[in-house]
Amino acid sequence: LYESFVHPITILSGLPSAGVGALLTLMIFHMELNIYAFVGIIMLVGIVKKNAIMMIDFALDAQRRDGKSASEAIFEGCIIRFRPIMMTTMSALMGTLPIAIGFGSSSEAQRPLGMAVVGGLLFSQFLTLYITPVVYTYMDKIHSVKKHKAVVDV
Repeated sequence: LYESFVHPITILSGLPSAGVGALLTLMIFHMELNIYAFVGIIMLVGIVKKNAIMMIDFALDAQRRDGKSASEAIFEGCIIRFRPIMMTTMSALMGTLPIAIGFGSSSEAQRPLGMAVVGGLLFSQFLTLYITPVVYTYMDKIHSVKKHKAVVDV
């Protein structure tokens, strides 16, 4: 997975959508970007990154093991890993939903954490399922062209 810079860049491609989703949620609900919101965004980065790793790791394994093309491998990875990705996202979402709703003492301070995670997960989940396969396919094409060019130059 980490033999080159291509796949880590692909994994990180879904993170901007998570950050945008968290910030939009905080703006919509008129909440401050405080330390709790930053902790929520850091939690969000870990969850979104893990979802992309599940998809890409499966696709790389399918490419190496079965000799599939990048588009076939990532398509199969999306189909087969869809359920675990959704389960991970939904469990994180349901776990932080009580914090986002926030009743009780000190809930006013912790609500930005929950809102950042919930909003970022909802926003990024739909986009990551589309962005990551597209970036994976394009990065594989770029990597193949560079590899072919290096072989021709030798």
